[in-house]
Amino acid sequence: MRHGTEAARIPLGGRMVEVRKPRVRTADGTQEVPVEAWTALADRDLLNAHTVASMLAGVSTRSYDTVLEPAGQAISEVSSSTSQPPVSRRFVAATRKGLAEFRSRPLGDRRWLVVYIDGFGFGDETLVGALGVDTEGNKMPLSVVHGTTENKTVCKRLLDDLEDRGFDPTTGVLFVIDGGTAIFHAIADKWSDVALIQRCRAHKLRNVTDLLPVQHHRWVERDLKRAWAICDASRAEAALRALATKIERHHPDAAASLREGLAETVTINRLGVTPGSSLARPPATTNPMESTVDIVKVHARNAKRWQGGDTRLRWAAAGMLAAEHQYRRINGYRQLDDLARAITARIHQRAELAKAS
Repeated sequence: MRHGTEAARIPLGGRMVEVRKPRVRTADGTQEVPVEAWTALADRDLLNAHTVASMLAGVSTRSYDTVLEPAGQAISEVSSSTSQPPVSRRFVAATRKGLAEFRSRPLGDRRWLVVYIDGFGFGDETLVGALGVDTEGNKMPLSVVHGTTENKTVCKRLLDDLEDRGFDPTTGVLFVIDGGTAIFHAIADKWSDVALIQRCRAHKLRNVTDLLPVQHHRWVERDLKRAWAICDASRAEAALRALATKIERHHPDAAASLREGLAETVTINRLGVTPGSSLARPPATTNPMESTVDIVKVHARNAKRWQGGDTRLRWAAAGMLAAEHQYRRINGYRQLDDLARAITARIHQRAELAKAS
């Protein structure tokens, strides 16, 4: 039976609108009955999604009313929650919920074949994020953690978070990282028996050429790429060491930079990834993770006041989830089965050598 109405609000086109809520009771009048249609109308998920999407698109909280869906003069007169304070509260609540859901997504339902890890700055502090590729070539942001610097403790916390959510590296994982020693040592300490590490060649190239005069950049870059293009990993490594010896006489720091982590720049050669194949580029650099970071920073370009790590993490998670909708499968995904077998074989070979020693 009908039981009158009461004042209430429902979301509509990015705003809250004042309406009269119908009330219904059981026939004997003893118990109020929820109205399913009203419950659906009053759900705020779409309103929160609209707010987050607007903020990520660069709309300020002060200009939020400029992106509301047209609803007519009558609706505008009874609308609310479009000024800066409620919009800001809604964004904070929605992104906090999104961060919690993002960092609790289960990871044990598939094999993660390649994992990109990279650090990036928000203001004067650092975040470290991870992006995974499964055996089908699908990319997914895995996690993000906050620290004042990109140190080993922060990187270990990232790996622990992955493990707690079901990430299983036992069949072997190829980690693609930049030149940061903290990430390298965190992976080596935690999963030394099952982790293979590929150093980003783009970072290595920049690190070496930045220590050379401009007139040497072209030929050094040419020789580096020629060495990495050698299929046989031992020959590729020998060519890189020969190049380091060649430039050491006049530029010892550049030679030292080339030698540091040199063996890890040809890990994919050892795994049989043929230079020039469609799969050769994706695991050779951290570009997939860097592209995600670029998207995060574009979305957060108007954020000026970083009030603690929570703010940075909320923006980062929201940006990474937005980037996820733009992902496509990596180039050469049809060759990932071969890569998976090569990684597993390499891990088994390493285990046998460890037993023999």
